Amino acid sequence: MTISDSKSEKRIPTLPASARMRADRQLLGAVGTDKTVLFLDIETTGLSRYYDELTLVGYLAGGRYRVHIQGDDPQPLLDALASADTVVTFNGTLFDLPFLLQTFEDAVIPATHIDLRYAVRRVGLSGGQKALEQLLGFNIRNGLEDIDGAEAVLLWHRYLRGDLEALKLLVRYNLADVQGLCLLLDYVIDQVEHRDFWIDVPRFSQASQPHLQIESLADIVWPLPHPNRTRSSFREVFGERPAARSTIVGIDLTGSEFKPSGFCVLEGAHATTSLIGPDDEMVETILAIRPDLVSIDSPLCLPRGRLHVGDDDPGRNEFGIMRDSERMLKRRGINVYPCLLPSMQRLTGRGILLADRLRRLGIPVIESYPGAAQDIMGIPRKGAGVGWLQQGLAEFGIEGDFVENIPSHDELDAITSALVGTFLLDGQFEALGGEGESGLVVPDLKAPETPLVIGLSGRIASGKTTAARWIETCGFSYTRFSLVIDEEIRTRALPLDRPTRQLVGLELHEQRGQAWLCEQALRRAGDGDRIVVDGLRWPEDRAFFVERFGKRFVHLHLRAPFDMRLERSGAATPGARRAFEAADAQPVEAMIDALEQFASHVIDNNSSLEQFELHVSRVVESAVVGTK
Repeated sequence: MTISDSKSEKRIPTLPASARMRADRQLLGAVGTDKTVLFLDIETTGLSRYYDELTLVGYLAGGRYRVHIQGDDPQPLLDALASADTVVTFNGTLFDLPFLLQTFEDAVIPATHIDLRYAVRRVGLSGGQKALEQLLGFNIRNGLEDIDGAEAVLLWHRYLRGDLEALKLLVRYNLADVQGLCLLLDYVIDQVEHRDFWIDVPRFSQASQPHLQIESLADIVWPLPHPNRTRSSFREVFGERPAARSTIVGIDLTGSEFKPSGFCVLEGAHATTSLIGPDDEMVETILAIRPDLVSIDSPLCLPRGRLHVGDDDPGRNEFGIMRDSERMLKRRGINVYPCLLPSMQRLTGRGILLADRLRRLGIPVIESYPGAAQDIMGIPRKGAGVGWLQQGLAEFGIEGDFVENIPSHDELDAITSALVGTFLLDGQFEALGGEGESGLVVPDLKAPETPLVIGLSGRIASGKTTAARWIETCGFSYTRFSLVIDEEIRTRALPLDRPTRQLVGLELHEQRGQAWLCEQALRRAGDGDRIVVDGLRWPEDRAFFVERFGKRFVHLHLRAPFDMRLERSGAATPGARRAFEAADAQPVEAMIDALEQFASHVIDNNSSLEQFELHVSRVVESAVVGTK
């Protein structure tokens, strides 16, 4: 029900008289003269309890308003909460109190909570607090009319940058909210049908008198920004680790090739931005850059069970339009559009095709959501103004022409997307999503360290299994793609030989995809913190492991002359040689040589076993040291 004038006012369904009497008794009993009533309102950096933080708490009890500002000693606030009989909020059930309990583990919430968002329904009203104040003629926001929740967030950001007047304005805004609570509660009490049972209920709206505002604000000792109120920087977050030296492409993708997309090349902390249109131009540019990773602001997979983006998909009704990753973000308080909303379908389709095209070329691709990343990093979103987003990125330590010449918001979002790629490569990330969906990557400074994974590629008999088994002796869990393929062969009761493995492996590649095969091979390695994977064959394999493990994935490619490989395979007869040549020429082996260009290390296995193991040991040592 929405706010309306008194002539057309709607009321909630009427309770039976006995139920109304009980409800009124509970309300009036909670605010009787012998009760300590605390009015409370909080300010935060956003709506997500998962990612945002509490900035200040305004609270009023006994006619005096106090404020707790982030970084202050919380004990006065905690004492006030503990000594109150009743706490009054507006939407505190869903917002203020959960934020308080998350921020202050020792907080004791009063046993009685009057949430005015719901209490006003007792008198036939509903709507937001400011709308109710306006409807009822409460004049408490002189000079604050243009400030809302979004502007309050920006006031805090201004304060963090040294603007003390912004903090004072934020506190005035909070005080008005608290005064509004007093007036609303008085109105509700005056309107209940059985107030005559409690004739001595106090008038809380005296808190709205001007002298209270002046005296309360004058009592505040205004702080200046100090170190625990500042944000982290690029160098503080990534240090001198490999991710800080990476080259990442960030793309703020549009739904049409005819509308340019924001494009950023992030080399370390230096960003170069532009606008790029067609996919062919985008792919050509990316291949020329040869980045470590591409991060795209676009959905890159469908909801589990869906076959295509259109509403004529036979699974539309059963599987819906939203992925698990989007549901997770919504539960965390981050607003995100379902990937198959009609207005999103073209973007989702384009993103999926572009990512698949790049992965087939060996380029790792992740899905990012700049808005969520900006919330996590404490950077105002572009909705607050392009200048705020530009300033936030510059303060984080990103350099480039955008600092002096503010580009389009699409280019700034592309910078943020690229930054998400840096978080992934450094292992400071979380991949949101369910089984059967590729992950939506968000920064996570507290993420557990991902396993160290060494993947081996090379042609038949180049020494992959020998190297992998040697690496296994160094404390690595061993897995290989053929374990997955062999299980499929057994299911079909086919012979376990090389031709069958190649045939079934190619079939699985084409029908289920390399991401599925990689996932299945990883599962067979268990939960170890060091894994060696034998048998990478496709550029998509390399892309998958970088997307999953970032710089903790090390790619080792092995080379050996044909005659040496032939000898090692035991192909001594002409027939055996022809069989070896045929196996070496199968389509499933066709992309192995292309993997060499992506490898972290290349070993020529053309000497003794002892020398080969020495080279492999050096790679392992380098991997263990170099990924820290």
